[in-house]
Amino acid sequence: MTIQKFVTYNSLDINGEVLEDKHELTFTVLEKSGNQLIHKDILRHQLAQKQGTVSTKTRSEVRGGGRKPWRQKGTGRARAGSNRSPLWKGGGVIFGPKPKKVILKLNKKERKLALQTLLYNKRNNISVIDNLENLVELPKTKTFYNICKKCGINLEQKVLVIVSKKTPALKLSTRNMKNVEVISASNLNTLSLLKAKQILLTPLAVNEIKEIYCG
Repeated sequence: MTIQKFVTYNSLDINGEVLEDKHELTFTVLEKSGNQLIHKDILRHQLAQKQGTVSTKTRSEVRGGGRKPWRQKGTGRARAGSNRSPLWKGGGVIFGPKPKKVILKLNKKERKLALQTLLYNKRNNISVIDNLENLVELPKTKTFYNICKKCGINLEQKVLVIVSKKTPALKLSTRNMKNVEVISASNLNTLSLLKAKQILLTPLAVNEIKEIYCG
């Protein structure tokens, strides 16, 4: 059974001061626990990231081995039909891995419910910074570092920055920071949310989250 939860956030400016703008998010979460659903979505995301290109050759695919090594009888040795048998050095592999794609199906409603549950669980670690995309005009790590410092963001922990659109300047400014990940609101996923200790949002990203996931 699901219930609705309402969370209100105040925007912060570049100096970390609270603005009058308020942003409200309505989350539909599971009444008891959504851990099972979150785990299923993370598993789906991890399986989708697998390349699945590992491959080995069977005895029929290994080059050579067409000629019978020695005659069937009269040599005193064990009979052999090919020098590419799995028993031989340089032979094929028995039941080795082959390229495959593993897909775990998850309904859209279940995925939205998992994301909303996780966002609600991390509601106390979310900050909304006004106009963050345009504040970083030049690709400088120091600019983004100073903004985070003034807003009380601890960069020693994993920080997830959710924006409506990734600008080149913001992407380059955070690329050299190992604990910072920048994603667009349309690409929001449970794995990135789960790893993050602190989450930064922009007002435009809040509106996109409302439309895509909380609608």
